[in-house]
Amino acid sequence: MDLLQILILAIVQGAAELLPVSSSAHVIVAEKLMGLDPTSPQATFLLIMLHTGTMFAVIVYFWKAWRETYFSSFKAFWTQAQAIVLATAATGIVGLALQALIKRVFWHDAPEFEIEHLFGNARLMAGALAAAGVLILVSSRVREGTTDGLSPRSALWIGAVQGLCLPFRGFSRSGATISTGMMLGLTRRRAEEFSFVLAVVLTPVVIAKEGWRLYKAHTLASVVKTEGLLHLFTPSLLGMVFSFLAGLLALRWLSHWLEHGRWYFFGGYCLLAAGVVLWVG
Repeated sequence: MDLLQILILAIVQGAAELLPVSSSAHVIVAEKLMGLDPTSPQATFLLIMLHTGTMFAVIVYFWKAWRETYFSSFKAFWTQAQAIVLATAATGIVGLALQALIKRVFWHDAPEFEIEHLFGNARLMAGALAAAGVLILVSSRVREGTTDGLSPRSALWIGAVQGLCLPFRGFSRSGATISTGMMLGLTRRRAEEFSFVLAVVLTPVVIAKEGWRLYKAHTLASVVKTEGLLHLFTPSLLGMVFSFLAGLLALRWLSHWLEHGRWYFFGGYCLLAAGVVLWVG
């Protein structure tokens, strides 16, 4: 993997991770177009670093708003923390239950099954992209909500929808959770802020999971031994920086379109992307 390929993947991941268009679908298509193997240890390690870059972009971009919302007082912090815990718990329950169901029904409880086996299925990815697009289009037709308060019921619904996104590459996490928040009556800004605070909570888990998969495969040690840790780490670090910068720009774009009534454009794009994924796949 050369430097240009790393920069392309960093920009694609950094932008698509935070826009409601599914980063994984775009990264997989980009890797296929460049003839790369997304399951290689180099690609997996790069993906971990890119996720880290976008996570820091979210923290930097929303820090001022979160400080006012979550840290203005102990009462505000406790109320918002409860909503985050409820939503994250719902995500875990729905995501794990769905994974178990898929394993039992389609893989007959095969011990070697991992949810990543679904990620190369172009038809499934295209269907998930189309579903995300429809959800975004529907939510864009809903009259904007007026409430900034997040009830336990709303937190559970948003968390459950986030859980539905986990097994399916293409079903945009940010698109689904922001759309759900809007349909539950939240203001667009509040739905956006809560969606990305959930992302910051979820991202370290995703990074740890990818790192564990890499460790279990016993491939990272061999790559480090043959190519050297510096050779593996340095380009990935550069990719992380570029994904951070691309993420900041993507968040500004997302906020502008969301607040100016252009949310539906992302839905149309997801439907178009679904057709492209079918063609490429």
